[in-house]
Amino acid sequence: MNQSSATIAKNIFRVRQAIAETARAANRSPEEIKLIAVTKTQSPDAVTAAVAAGIGDFGENTTQEALPKISRLASHSITWHFIGHLQTNKAKFIPGNFFWLHSLDNLGLARKLSRLAQEKKTSINTLIEVNVSQDLRKHGIVPLALFDFIEKLIDENLPALPLRGLLTIGPYPASEKEIRRCFATLRDLRDECRKRFAVPDFTELSMGMSGDFVAAIKEGSTMVRIGTAIFGERDYAKKYLRP
Repeated sequence: MNQSSATIAKNIFRVRQAIAETARAANRSPEEIKLIAVTKTQSPDAVTAAVAAGIGDFGENTTQEALPKISRLASHSITWHFIGHLQTNKAKFIPGNFFWLHSLDNLGLARKLSRLAQEKKTSINTLIEVNVSQDLRKHGIVPLALFDFIEKLIDENLPALPLRGLLTIGPYPASEKEIRRCFATLRDLRDECRKRFAVPDFTELSMGMSGDFVAAIKEGSTMVRIGTAIFGERDYAKKYLRP
């Protein structure tokens, strides 16, 4: 069921409050943490309600659902983040539509994205997805392969894909201790990458969703991806999904 604009605004206020309280308790500034509203299966009207409540960053998981929304909402000041697994044949839809890609996990995709972005005279802030929990159901690079992958990306010289950090999805179901261990591992990997490689803007940690963003902030998250806590249960409106 769609949430009302008032309910969405109230939920955003509560999420921002939780982010601020958790950040301060961890001796961090709330301004260090970007709230990305995840609008997978949500209608353009829900996005508009979130914009009215002060959200400027939105995440989508598929290009087929995102593109109609991006077109319809072009008059709004929105930064779009692609946060789902990206198939190489959908790469052409990223440059010019998404300012951030959170889920890079293979070299061929990186080459294609960079070429397409250069053709459009744009760039894509890029995060590498790491499968910290090594869950076979998830995408991403295993931690042991990360440094080699970054070396290859640097050797490829892909100026249209500035490397900005890492993403992971926390384990589920799992205890808070297990979740925090996963997020701490990603933080340590990010820090080691900054030491090893000449990537000065490699600062971002995209980790934490509705059920675990508090734990993520405690472990250093700079981007939290929140859907259900803002919009309620997903609206599987056929109008916005392929059959």
